Amino acid sequence: MDPLVLVIDDEESMREACSQILAKGHYRVETADNGAAGVKKFRDLRPDVVIVDLKMPGMSGFEVLDSLAAFDPAIVGIVITGYATIDSAIEAMKKGAYDFLPKPFSPEELRLIITRGLERRRLFLEAEALRREKRLIEDHFITLVSHQLRSPLVAIQQFFEVMLADAGRDSESRFQDMIHRASERLEGLLKLINDWLDLARIEQGRLAGKLHPVDVAAIVDSQVAFMAPAARQSQVTLEWTPPAGPVPAVLGDKPCLEQVFANLIGNAIAYSKPQGGRVRVDLKEEAEDIVVEIQDTGIGIAKEHLPLIFDQFYRVSRGEARRSQGSGLGLSIAKKIVEVHRGRIDVFSALDVGTTFTVRLPKRRADRAEI
Repeated sequence: MDPLVLVIDDEESMREACSQILAKGHYRVETADNGAAGVKKFRDLRPDVVIVDLKMPGMSGFEVLDSLAAFDPAIVGIVITGYATIDSAIEAMKKGAYDFLPKPFSPEELRLIITRGLERRRLFLEAEALRREKRLIEDHFITLVSHQLRSPLVAIQQFFEVMLADAGRDSESRFQDMIHRASERLEGLLKLINDWLDLARIEQGRLAGKLHPVDVAAIVDSQVAFMAPAARQSQVTLEWTPPAGPVPAVLGDKPCLEQVFANLIGNAIAYSKPQGGRVRVDLKEEAEDIVVEIQDTGIGIAKEHLPLIFDQFYRVSRGEARRSQGSGLGLSIAKKIVEVHRGRIDVFSALDVGTTFTVRLPKRRADRAEI
C-alpha cells in the first residue's frame, strides 16, 4: 500500500497544492484545516508522514508536533511555514520534527524531503522490530536455560549426591572417586548456568527486585560466617570485626548484595596463598556512602589485567590460584549489581602484595523513595 501523508494547514491553497504534488508521487493524501482536526485524523488514520504548518489559528504547529510524538515516536513530521527563522527551525527540531521546509517550495523539494523522511521511518521501525526480537530471544533464552538445561542438571546432581552417600559406606568402592569428580564438574556447570541467567536478568533490568532498606553490616557478617569453613580448609585467616554500633541502611536488594559479597570474599580466599594467606574484610561509614573493603594477601593482579577483570568471561591466570574454577562471570555480575544500587566497585592490586576490592553503596536518604 502506498504511504499515507497527512497535510495540516489552514490555507486551502497549500493543502490543495501539496495534495496534487504528492498524488503524482503515488502517495495517499489526507488533509486537515486546523491543528485539532489534524491530530484527530492522525489518531484515526496513523499516517506515515505529517506535513504541518507552523502558524495556524488555535492549535499551533508546535503543539501538533507534541501531540503526534506522544502517539507515534516514529512519525515523520515536516514543518512548513512562510515565516521561517533559525529559532523556529531549532524549536521545531526540539519538538521532534524531521525537517523544516520554508514556503514557497518546489514540488521536487517536497517529494525529496518526504522520500528521505519515509526512509528514516523505515529504518526506525526496522530497528524497533529488531529490538523487540532481541528482547523476545532473551526471554526465550532465560526460559530455555532455566527449564530445559538447569532443571535436568539439578536432578542429575541430586542423583550423584545419593550415589556418593552410598559409595561412602564402602571405603573400597572404585567408583567413589569417579562419582565425586563428576559431581564437581556438574556443580561447576550449574554455577555457569546460574551466572548466565543472572547476567541475562541484569541486562534486562530484572535481577534486583524492589529495593528496600538493608543492613550492609549484617549482610557482610553473614557472608563472612558462610565463607569461614572454606577459609579454614585453605588455611587462610579470615578477619572481620563487625561495627560497634548501628550502621546507616542502604537502599538495596538483599539477595543481590549477598551475592556480591559472597563472590568477592570467596575470590579473596581462593586467590590467597594457601597455608598462611590472610583475607581482611572492613566496613566503614563515609559522608554519603557505606564502604566495604575486601583485602587479600594473594599474589595480586598484573597492572595490564586490572581494566579487564570486570569483563564477561575474562579470567586472569594467577599461578596457584588456578586451582579455583569459575565461569569468569562473577566479577562482571558483582559490578553490575553494585551499579544497579547506584554504587561503585573499585580494585587495587600489586603483584606479590595482594588485591583490595572496595564497594561503595550510597546511604539511604529520607528523600529517596523505595523503587
